[in-house]
Amino acid sequence: MRVSGSRPGDRGRRTAALVVGGVLVGAGAAACSGGAGPQGKDEVKLAVSPDGGGKLRPDSPIAVEARQGTIENVTVATRAGAVEGDLSADRTRWRSRWTLKPGTEYTVQATALGRDGRTRTVRSGFSTAEVKKTNDVTIEAPFNKETVGVGIPIIVHFARAVKDRAAVERALEVTADKTVEGGWSWFGSQEAVFRTKSYWPAHTKVSFRAHLSGVRTGQGVYGGKDYGVDFKVGDSHVSTAGEDSHKMVVRINGRKARTIPTSMGKGGERKYTTTNGVHLAMGKEDPTIMTSEWDGCGPGCAGYYSLTVYKSVRISDSGEYVHSAPWSVGSQGSENVSHGCINVSPSNAKWFYNLSQRGDPITVTGSDRELDAENGWGYWQVKWQDWVKGSALKRSVTTAAHVDAATLSAQRGAKPKAPEKQRAEGN
Repeated sequence: MRVSGSRPGDRGRRTAALVVGGVLVGAGAAACSGGAGPQGKDEVKLAVSPDGGGKLRPDSPIAVEARQGTIENVTVATRAGAVEGDLSADRTRWRSRWTLKPGTEYTVQATALGRDGRTRTVRSGFSTAEVKKTNDVTIEAPFNKETVGVGIPIIVHFARAVKDRAAVERALEVTADKTVEGGWSWFGSQEAVFRTKSYWPAHTKVSFRAHLSGVRTGQGVYGGKDYGVDFKVGDSHVSTAGEDSHKMVVRINGRKARTIPTSMGKGGERKYTTTNGVHLAMGKEDPTIMTSEWDGCGPGCAGYYSLTVYKSVRISDSGEYVHSAPWSVGSQGSENVSHGCINVSPSNAKWFYNLSQRGDPITVTGSDRELDAENGWGYWQVKWQDWVKGSALKRSVTTAAHVDAATLSAQRGAKPKAPEKQRAEGN
């Protein structure tokens, strides 16, 4: 398959190299040059790396370079699937975009056009080494094909500690049909989280790809495979619950949809004080058993309770929910009597439960107990500049689809510039 145009010399079409299943060549059966006859001063010199040899580490890149000419196309053949790459704006260098798959054979064919108008083709074959230790991944959120709220993070858990976080972060790609600024931040050595600078615009389609196969995450440990999810941001549901006002205002796509009387944490003890700040809906449970045993207070303990609760939306890991509380309806709107949850009436709980999506923001105000960033999905508690500092690469990214430099140059008819960043709409 041709990857930089429909024929040699077609330079106005897509130049990112993709491709192909096909013929396989053993590691030692490589040819690193092509063409015949003596080289003139205007004849292109073309080199492919690696050019064969023993088993390579999977994080070794594939590179093609042309001198005294330009690269016309690059084709990579492997049973493992497509190989993507980037062509420089002057079409003299091509490099694979992601790491390679362990234990895989590759063949590369590259063609370049010299200043003398003649083409030259180079072929190379090599294989990557098997790996003994892999670092498996779990994506906590979002689920594939899930419709989520505007505050949703992308949460990636690694089974083993990540030593080279920068290498891992370079392999994580978020694209969307709306350009939004976001960034990765690390919590410990095994969790990477992506968050946008402002809430996602409603009705955004998002793709997340973790190109981790072959990424060296530690000494002798590599990513074993790639991962990916596609999800959609639904309507904007943003709620604000006042600990002192005893009400929760719910807005749908910016418009006030309902004002709900509430009763929140009664205080007295810290654990009975509702946490202050930006929470996210983490899941829904109907019913759920709420008990004081999680805090070490079992039957016979002063203050012991065990309740079956309906229409519950979880908003933290410290036992906080928005849920139906028929026993406190008389206090809702006027007094805080709960153990820390946001109590609402059965009818309001049913409406809120049916509305809620994972990632919907619920901001609590007026409390003196601040939500910790690692209590559930409290990531919006981190200021943006501090969030970016938590990146191994110390930078933000945009969700714009990747465009290689040569294509960008051809589209603009000028020297390529970095894609402009657009700020996500606030909610």
